Amino acid sequence: MATDQFSRLFTPDEANELIPRLEVLVRKLQANAARARARAAEAGPIANLEELSRTDPVLRSAMREMAKIAEEIQRLGCFLKDIDLGLVDFPGEVDGDTVFLCWQYGESRLIAWHPLDEGFSSRRPLPGSSKVYLN
Repeated sequence: MATDQFSRLFTPDEANELIPRLEVLVRKLQANAARARARAAEAGPIANLEELSRTDPVLRSAMREMAKIAEEIQRLGCFLKDIDLGLVDFPGEVDGDTVFLCWQYGESRLIAWHPLDEGFSSRRPLPGSSKVYLN
């Protein structure tokens, strides 16, 4: 079993308890990402993003905030998988196998999981969840 690669394994109930906090964090993360993209777009397509992030206070602030939020999500024991889709994975178990319990921003609770070596497109319903809402 792959449990020693994670500091903890979540039950669906434990993960669901974090969703209200994750909703706030992901919303802030998406807002900062939009602000960073808008600022970078203003600089033009040939702008050196690395240099711009050092010299532009708005972009620098947005990027620092994004990094802080991503670190906070990681400290919770979760894995941020996609900012735009708001995907967060929780290490967990299904039928004795270590898997990722998968949450997407906008879902009120966990409804899916996927194998460790697969992603969002391989989501499978947790027991008691409907397939209608997957992918």
